[in-house]
Amino acid sequence: MKYAREDLRLQVMDTHAAGDVSRIVTGGVNPLPGGTVRNQMEYLASNADGLRRLLLSEPYGAPEMSVDLIVTASDPGASFGYIIMEVMGYPIYSGSNTICTATALLESGLIPKMEGEQQFTLESPAGLVDIRARVTSGVVEAITCSGLPSYIHSYRERIQVPGRGEVTFSLAYSGGFYALVEAADLGFQLILDEESRLARCAHAIVEAIRARESLSHYTLGDVGELSFLHFMGPVEQVADDFYRSRSATYVHPGVICRSTTGSGTSARLALMHHQDLLSPGDRLETVSLRNTGFVGQITGTHPVSHGTAGYEVVDNTITGRAFVLSRSEVLVNCDDPLVDCGGLHHILSDTRTDKIQGRQGSKRG
Repeated sequence: MKYAREDLRLQVMDTHAAGDVSRIVTGGVNPLPGGTVRNQMEYLASNADGLRRLLLSEPYGAPEMSVDLIVTASDPGASFGYIIMEVMGYPIYSGSNTICTATALLESGLIPKMEGEQQFTLESPAGLVDIRARVTSGVVEAITCSGLPSYIHSYRERIQVPGRGEVTFSLAYSGGFYALVEAADLGFQLILDEESRLARCAHAIVEAIRARESLSHYTLGDVGELSFLHFMGPVEQVADDFYRSRSATYVHPGVICRSTTGSGTSARLALMHHQDLLSPGDRLETVSLRNTGFVGQITGTHPVSHGTAGYEVVDNTITGRAFVLSRSEVLVNCDDPLVDCGGLHHILSDTRTDKIQGRQGSKRG
């Protein structure tokens, strides 16, 4: 069947949190099979990856962006579910994407805004996420979301990296595995002019670690290859329980995030707790190359044993703000030579029918 330009449309809201652009898809995709949001994510990754490729490639997008698809939650306690798509694939959790998604749900009216502080729950592929939103004069001024329980997998290991020599790194899990490296040890000050060099350096380090390390979460098992690296700057103490550090997060292959990322901040919290530099109640603001930031807070810790291994797991929250950039329809034009519509038609709604997911919600918004 040949689809005309007006037949396939996606309803989207573009947002950014600390500079990282997240495109929130609120309509135009048929309900996905799967008993949980994690199952729906796995179906999308295996059977409909064309959606991710479409929205993160020209002419519709760029690899530096993220896409979040609003889906039906499986848990009755959650208002909505969401699936995260990035250049590296399908992370099961992301703080910046969660902040953007929660803001979009409020600003679209899919979740009614209430003045002051309101709480609700979303379902990510990693599970339930508690959200606390602060609304002032009808504006969503801040989102605090629960970060994934984070822990240090290995501490201060060394590896030979082609073109860099010996590099010292730690590995943390915070929704994905992160390599954590000291920026100064690699000759970086974490300023914007270094962005391309940071990306090349991180690429080489991640490739070297991937070739040596086979990573597994202590309960989730295989959560994918190492895809993230976090450059750490010096730590400044701002108050008794508040610290600040310049940082930069890399996503493989080739992307330095505009923000420091929520999961990168969670990984840093786990490392600083492991080093006895942070305790429950302490906060850390990570500051990006563009001088934007997120604030992470340790809310508690607990030990976990798995086989012969033991970990100190750090519970945490991430606070940030997202801004709405646009509300629009994406017209999927399969006649465009730059557009690959492979793996799309079976999940995109045909506007000649009345099956667009979220149609009623978009009317409310």
